[in-house]
Amino acid sequence: MTGGAGLLGRHVVAMAAVAGWDVVHPASVEMDVVDAGAVTRHVELVQPAAIAHLAYRKDDEQVIVDGSAITAEAAAASGARLVHLSTDALFAGRPEPYTEDDHPTPVHDYGRWKAMAEREVMDRCPGAVMIRTSLMYAGDGSAPCQLDVRRVLDGEADMRFFTDEVRCFTRVDDVAAAVLHLAGDPSVLGPLHVVAPDPVDRAAFARHVATWLGRDPTAVPTGSIAASGLDRPGHVVLDPTRAATLGITCRTLAAGLPIPPSP
Repeated sequence: MTGGAGLLGRHVVAMAAVAGWDVVHPASVEMDVVDAGAVTRHVELVQPAAIAHLAYRKDDEQVIVDGSAITAEAAAASGARLVHLSTDALFAGRPEPYTEDDHPTPVHDYGRWKAMAEREVMDRCPGAVMIRTSLMYAGDGSAPCQLDVRRVLDGEADMRFFTDEVRCFTRVDDVAAAVLHLAGDPSVLGPLHVVAPDPVDRAAFARHVATWLGRDPTAVPTGSIAASGLDRPGHVVLDPTRAATLGITCRTLAAGLPIPPSP
């Protein structure tokens, strides 16, 4: 597995150990995903049944595109099952949910690079599955989208949470479970939307997190993409129907991050 030290990677490692998987997750200093020789050597040494490619740097085209291509090529050469992590940032936003049949329409560099990475993966390893997910949160509050809320409420950061930026906020261990499920099921190919079924805007999510933290949700500063003048996707919702038919489901926000009862 690449990206084992990241939010999703840590959850996959923990769940895999419980499930009896033998997981090897070299750090980037041991195996740089943009070093084809290093990736090939590690794969040949380990001879994995499956490879989960979770590593990325949001501002690094080489890691996102070349790293994905190199990992896919190594997986294909070794015969390993490849589970590639993708994103809803591929899409520009629209009122209707996106299905796996919709073509990417990225509007910023990260989305363009992830779209390029998907093409590289399927060209080099047609037997791969590509999990497209949305913003992930954690049951312990450790995800970046939760820490942003905490920092703002503590006066450590200055940002507004947009009411017109809609995503499918998804609990990270639900995605981790999907990674393991798909690693063991080579019959699922191509893109697969693994997200929570309830679209939630950023402001509503931030208020939910504030309430979960025991803080005042009305203290969460809100705004809108429209008023900010930023060029970023607004309403981006992935349709998880196909994943559900495979038995892969994710919790709603209310179920994934339940608000403790008032004393």
